[in-house]
Amino acid sequence: MKKLQKLFDKTFWKFIMVGVVNTLFGTAVMFACYNLMHFSYWVSSAANYIFGSILSYFLNKHFTFQNKSKSWKTVLKFVLNISVCYLIAYGAAKPAVAALLSKASVSVQENGAMLVGMCLFVVLNYFGQRFFAFKSEE
Repeated sequence: MKKLQKLFDKTFWKFIMVGVVNTLFGTAVMFACYNLMHFSYWVSSAANYIFGSILSYFLNKHFTFQNKSKSWKTVLKFVLNISVCYLIAYGAAKPAVAALLSKASVSVQENGAMLVGMCLFVVLNYFGQRFFAFKSEE
């Protein structure tokens, strides 16, 4: 029970608040790239995480995890975490949603895959940021 309480402490709720802001921003970028600018699935979803990750880094580093490190090591760990989470989440979402929505248009499949990928990414990213990228050195 104590482990669950530690996992869902105020840091978790700060991460959720930052995530809401970041998700609104990144989702707007991603769907605008895909539906308005007609970029591909991969370019659109990557744009979300390139621009969203820059915002996320600063908000989570300073507000959520209150990480005081000035080391490039923290930046590199953050970039590694985002990259791995992105590849796993979107790499798994695209074929899974394509299989589930095989009768739907490619556009519907890829929009659905981007939504599923976002959800997978959020879960993976929380654990990666908390226990790897911004892990306290205590």
